[in-house]
Amino acid sequence: DFTEMMRALGYPRLISMENFHTPNFMLVSEVLLWLVKRYEPQTDIPADVETEQDRVFFIKAVAQFMATKAHIKLNTKKLYQADGYAVKELLKVTSVLYGAMNTKGVECADLSEEDCSKFKFDLGSKIADLKAARQLASEITSKGAVLYDLLGKEVELREARTESIARPLEINEAEKVMKIAIDSVLEQVQKMKDMLNNVALDEASLEVKIEKRKLELERSQKRLQTLQSVRPAFMDEYEKIEEQLQKQYSSYLEKFHNLTYMEQLLDDHQRAEQEMFEEAANMLHLMQNRLKEEEQHLLESGNNSDSNVDIQEDERSDSELDGQIMKQHTSTEALLQG
Repeated sequence: DFTEMMRALGYPRLISMENFHTPNFMLVSEVLLWLVKRYEPQTDIPADVETEQDRVFFIKAVAQFMATKAHIKLNTKKLYQADGYAVKELLKVTSVLYGAMNTKGVECADLSEEDCSKFKFDLGSKIADLKAARQLASEITSKGAVLYDLLGKEVELREARTESIARPLEINEAEKVMKIAIDSVLEQVQKMKDMLNNVALDEASLEVKIEKRKLELERSQKRLQTLQSVRPAFMDEYEKIEEQLQKQYSSYLEKFHNLTYMEQLLDDHQRAEQEMFEEAANMLHLMQNRLKEEEQHLLESGNNSDSNVDIQEDERSDSELDGQIMKQHTSTEALLQG
């Protein structure tokens, strides 16, 4: 397949699989360089492979180019071996190019720039088809490699087959082979019987263990029932204490409610007394101010009275004034006492 693909792709030299029976790095490097140039003509990869370092650099450069540009993973070790295993890696690249060449309308040499742009757009819009094609190409590559390995073993197998066919059949040897096969089959049968016996023994032991577990479970359930049915010795005392605690708690709640109510009443009473005291103090202050004003007014009126009024009238007015002042003083003293 590899040689046919290379011939179809237009490789100038004729390649046969005998060229890869022994390591041939020069041919592998030439094929790799030609495939890279065929994939992208403007690629600049050095073709110098004289020394070991140059060969390693060349293989790494080609593998990196194929991984980045064509998304093809190559095994550098197999490529460096340059033998039949290297053909498997080369087949990955040639299968992609061969499939692209066989696809209709893909050759860009016969297409204009507009056709090429349209083709690229179609590739971008059909990613699923590209993935399927890539998967098919990888499967073809792997199957071709397997077929190549089988065909490589065909030379040895052909010789062995011809020798076995040409050799005359001997009854003694056939009998020996048949006896050996029968003994092996009987041995296998005996092993199977032993395994079956072991399985039966294991099954019996498991059944015994299951029975023991069942008995233990029944005993545990019975013990649990007896423990649930038995009343503890301290249960009566516990119930009595619980009743007392409930009564104490109810009395505590009642007393707490009464206490809070009394505290509220006390606060209300103290607030009312405080308001009354403040009101009395304000009234006293107002009465004191009023008395001072009246005294001052009376004194001013007494000084400005007519001097021609006789003494009796003066004594009468003075006595009346003194009586009014005394009444006011007694009223203020009563208020202060109150």
